[in-house]
Amino acid sequence: MSLPPFDRVVTEYGPVVLRVCRSLLPVHDAEDAAADAFLAALEAYPRTRPGSDLKAWLVTIAHRKAVDILRRQARHAVPVAEVPEPSGSAETALPDELLWAAVRALPAKQRHAVAYHYVADLAYADVAAIMGTSEAAARRNAADGIKALRLRYPSPPGSPPESLPNEERP
Repeated sequence: MSLPPFDRVVTEYGPVVLRVCRSLLPVHDAEDAAADAFLAALEAYPRTRPGSDLKAWLVTIAHRKAVDILRRQARHAVPVAEVPEPSGSAETALPDELLWAAVRALPAKQRHAVAYHYVADLAYADVAAIMGTSEAAARRNAADGIKALRLRYPSPPGSPPESLPNEERP
């Protein structure tokens, strides 16, 4: 079995990679991380073994690129003469943006587990491999993250109570 053309891989998994990056970073940084992930993947693609789980492979690359951006941001302060007034409040932000902000506010392990399991739809075994933890720890981190999101993120009026995924998935 041979590998599919890379453009087909980008078309199929591009949205997943962007959603994973988006759950870890603000929009502009997430787009940069996703682009960097696909550039790195394109370079490594010829060496990928046929039959590999391309989705997990790409999510791993995206995770590493997002972490690189987070590390760069942590090291570099941006000096400003005056602190600007906030451009909007939580009430004026879009509901999706509030959710992504709530996901980014989770502790790192919970944020990553939620992103990989619920956003990228990876199995807990794959989440554990990416995070370097046990499968049980990946499950616990994802469940704790979803629990925290349910407490922090208000459901929009009129939406069904199950707007966030359940902790237990079949």
